[in-house]
Amino acid sequence: MRIGGGGVALGLAVIAVAALRPGPSGGTAATPVRVTSPPASTVAAAPAEVPVDTPADTGTSRHSLDTPDEQSIWATVERAVAAHKQPSAASGVVGKLTTRTPEGTTGNVLLLERAVVDGHIWLRVRLPILPNGKTGWVPRDALGSYHVVTTNLIIDRRRLKATLYDHGKAVFTAPIGIGTASAPTPAGHFYIRNKLAGFSGAAFYGPVAFGTSARSAVLTDWPDGGYIGIHGTDTPGALPGRVSHGCVRLRNTDIERLAKLLPVGSPVTIL
Repeated sequence: MRIGGGGVALGLAVIAVAALRPGPSGGTAATPVRVTSPPASTVAAAPAEVPVDTPADTGTSRHSLDTPDEQSIWATVERAVAAHKQPSAASGVVGKLTTRTPEGTTGNVLLLERAVVDGHIWLRVRLPILPNGKTGWVPRDALGSYHVVTTNLIIDRRRLKATLYDHGKAVFTAPIGIGTASAPTPAGHFYIRNKLAGFSGAAFYGPVAFGTSARSAVLTDWPDGGYIGIHGTDTPGALPGRVSHGCVRLRNTDIERLAKLLPVGSPVTIL
């Protein structure tokens, strides 16, 4: 991967969640970081308007769950599973879900649609794979309980600004850094997969970082490369600007504010 502050290219095998610290010979080494879970106040049981899964589900029906201006629903991945083109095991496979992220945290997915086919419940989810924008259907029993968030983060690449909405109302805005022309921040609809903190000795990440489902076709300044992170920076004077290898950078004071408002599972739209 490429580290944004110094542009150093290196590989990193992620065994657990890791950041980088200076090594004894001037290189870098992995340092465990603390994984923070979303506060209980930001994760709730599915409200009444969200379908409740019961053995009484029969026949065939479909119900959209994609309402980011009001609320969004996510779930953890309880077992590795193939995602299909249609709500049927007989349809083609478009990708796979795993129970762990490359950073070593619990895998999760944003839910877009629910279908009942011959009494079997399927969920259409947003897939964290290339090409960006892919979705697929997985059986309900591969995922955990429904969780609800009411936040939606908008990354505006033209205006170099991040805006967080809660219940449709703007509650946070800040200038950002995004990818250069050779390593662009991709546009599309994504979601927050995890929140990480405690990057000892890795000032270029800042105090807090979010991992997203967005992928880049080139290396980014995120562990394991290829994923788009939203994190702090050790060069605040470069913001706003097109200065990263694809990740979204905020000033440290701004990412700390955002960390108090943005729960895991929230949709992210990059314009």
